[in-house]
Amino acid sequence: MRITDLRVYPVKSLAGDSVDEAIVEPWGLEGDRRWGLVDEAGEKVTAREVNALLGLRAEQVDEDTIRIHDRDGDSILVDTPLGLGPVPVSHARQGFANPADEDVNWWIADRVGQPLRLVWQEDPRVRRVSGAHGGLDGDVLSLADAGPLLMVTERSLEQVREWVGEPWADEDPATSMVRFRPNVVIDGAEPFAEDAWPTVRLGGVEFRTAEVCDRCVMTQIDPVALTTGKEPIATLARHRKWDGKTWFGTRLVPQGSGVLRVGDEVVPG
Repeated sequence: MRITDLRVYPVKSLAGDSVDEAIVEPWGLEGDRRWGLVDEAGEKVTAREVNALLGLRAEQVDEDTIRIHDRDGDSILVDTPLGLGPVPVSHARQGFANPADEDVNWWIADRVGQPLRLVWQEDPRVRRVSGAHGGLDGDVLSLADAGPLLMVTERSLEQVREWVGEPWADEDPATSMVRFRPNVVIDGAEPFAEDAWPTVRLGGVEFRTAEVCDRCVMTQIDPVALTTGKEPIATLARHRKWDGKTWFGTRLVPQGSGVLRVGDEVVPG
């Protein structure tokens, strides 16, 4: 088995980019979800509430800078906040984050139709992985929901697309994959075999499986049309539902550091 895609999302809930390689840090892939969005009260805002966020794409320019693009070809550079005091945010176990410059907030608000504030996580080591999501002492993460990395297999997605059938018949498989927002995609063997892997080695880096990933309405947003439908949750509920939730992909916690590359070998533990 091999890694077939690596994806980094610099801003939580914005579209991201495929990359050829990525550095593994204790809290996830370098540059992944270190930025997030909050409302004027500091409450976390995601594409679950504002679908238009998926129409913006963030890319990592360098260690201190990201660029956010809209679909009309406009973009804005965003520098790591300097000299601005942290503001309260509602991300679980985070507490505070550093705000971006106001011109960035105006640029985003103009495109999504409501006032939002972009914030940056200065130190991911302050945010632990919850024990309810398989976290152990010392496990930390970015502004991602519950785990440092999400891994998905092509074979599992093929099975879901087969189950969904007609509603996704004309949807590009790449679009279906993006719905699940994975960091690591592998070719895989049997569908959902990854559920039972306690550990997995990706290239030269070992990972522990914290849990199978519970899926939410985010997967029901078409990342191209930005419209919402019933799939894939309706289908997952028929085939992959337990404990009152639907499940797809696995959340991984790094057990070391290194660099992942597309084409790297995948070895289940």
